Amino acid sequence: MTPHNEAKKGDYAETVLLPGDPLRAKWIAETFFDAPKQVNGVRNCLGYTGTWKGKPVSVQATGMGQPSLGIYVHELLDIYGVKNLIRVGTCGGLNAKVKVRDVIIAMAASTDSAMNNGFAPYHYAPFADYALLRNATDLAAERGFTWHVGGLVSSDTFYVPEGVKSYGALPQHGVLAVEMEAAVLYTLAHRFDARALAICTMTDCLVTGDQIDADQRQSSLTDMVELALDTALEV
Repeated sequence: MTPHNEAKKGDYAETVLLPGDPLRAKWIAETFFDAPKQVNGVRNCLGYTGTWKGKPVSVQATGMGQPSLGIYVHELLDIYGVKNLIRVGTCGGLNAKVKVRDVIIAMAASTDSAMNNGFAPYHYAPFADYALLRNATDLAAERGFTWHVGGLVSSDTFYVPEGVKSYGALPQHGVLAVEMEAAVLYTLAHRFDARALAICTMTDCLVTGDQIDADQRQSSLTDMVELALDTALEV
């Protein structure tokens, strides 16, 4: 047990899905898991364990932003022995070729955060686990999803003053979308010799202004969660 987590050792499966929103964690557990059991409720950052297709799996909300996710992921890896972490979230598009409802499978994650400054004088480049990445792309192709592999930028700022212009040349260098968590997830997974992947649905485009409504958002998230769960089954 920690100041942030009341679960006991063994309460989490080796595979954990990571939404930011606690209510989304609850929805994932109740919608997809067989026999879900709540294992964490500290600060209402809900965690659950159940099974998916007969295999143990967990979900843990991380809150918003890299400092919050970093706490939960560090503890999941260091204390609870988790081996596979898949972020399931939403993102804002930075490239007009990526449309709303498209799935982005993040090969790497740039960031404006200071959390990786300990690597100085080097600029560490956090990247996904290849086995999870390969599984996710294979399954996305089989299921006929519109999907993209590329970079995310994990920003510490949600309200940027100049919109897409604030991201400068990143879109011209393979960065497809912005979110707030993936870079630290990848960094910590490598630090603890674990696997990690971020799968995000694009719900709004900062270039075109397109957005999806609540119904479309829900159906898109259903596809994404099933993709993440099946991706983890293969490792």
